[in-house]
Amino acid sequence: MHDFVVSTIVPAKDEEGNIDEFCRLYAEMLTKAPFKGELVFVDDGSTDGTLAKIKANAGKYPFIRYQSHQRNRGLTEALQSGFAIASGSVYVFYPADLQYLPEDIPNLVAPIADGADISTGWKQGKYTKRFVSKVYNAMSQRIFGLKVHDLNSVKAFRREVVEHIFLRRDWHRYLVPLAANEGYRVEEVKIPLYDRRWGATKFSVWRIPVGVLDMLAVKFQITFLRKPLLYFGGAGVISICLGVLVGLWSLYERFILGTGSRVWLFLILLLIGLGMGLFIMGFMAEGQTALKEEVTDLRRKTQAMLDEIKRRNVGQ
Repeated sequence: MHDFVVSTIVPAKDEEGNIDEFCRLYAEMLTKAPFKGELVFVDDGSTDGTLAKIKANAGKYPFIRYQSHQRNRGLTEALQSGFAIASGSVYVFYPADLQYLPEDIPNLVAPIADGADISTGWKQGKYTKRFVSKVYNAMSQRIFGLKVHDLNSVKAFRREVVEHIFLRRDWHRYLVPLAANEGYRVEEVKIPLYDRRWGATKFSVWRIPVGVLDMLAVKFQITFLRKPLLYFGGAGVISICLGVLVGLWSLYERFILGTGSRVWLFLILLLIGLGMGLFIMGFMAEGQTALKEEVTDLRRKTQAMLDEIKRRNVGQ
């Protein structure tokens, strides 16, 4: 029996037909699991009877906790609401649509018990968005340099992982590269995927371009924004040097060859102006990065202080 509590956080949007079965299967899993667990539902602005179903099951099963949003805020905010009320030291992200079954949660959590910080699922089975998923994950592997097959699947991770990572809207799918960038150990587990039993998928084609842009934004944050002056300043130096070389060529052409063109003047002004602009952007980004690091450090110190207060209260 593991000595940690696993909080399974389940965002739910219009999933009333799946809630009862999910809770039944979770209760069944918990009787055999090598850990204590709680089920944390987050109703993300459902317009059907999802919340009523959650409340009814909370009265039936003592391991259920829940939170509700008045309007749909998206998966990332739903997860953060779940984090806020979860009491476990290990979190599991699971959808409510029963395409992943609760019986596989112990397999997903197993690498955490063996020392990993985050365990990400690798979908096994047939699904309609297979081609899109393969392209997306191939791009992710190339951009982030991660040896995992599936970033957009179920996950288990230690509580401190999300305490040390800032998640913007829709960045839940990039939890793995963000965690790896912070030095956390990542493992991968094959998890079966099943056909949806009830309800309709929330997937939209608009998620594809949004996902690609978010991917680039995450990559930019974990690389360029680490040392922005190095990147912007380096590009600025190159641009200014090119401007100087063009200037020297224009002088050679004007006074040695006896020819000349105003085009060179415009190009010199463009290159040197661009270089100076990149330098200014680098300095501004350095200031923002320093501020972000100070805020992150303050957040970590505050969290450490709260954890210490919690430990003292438990010991009393």
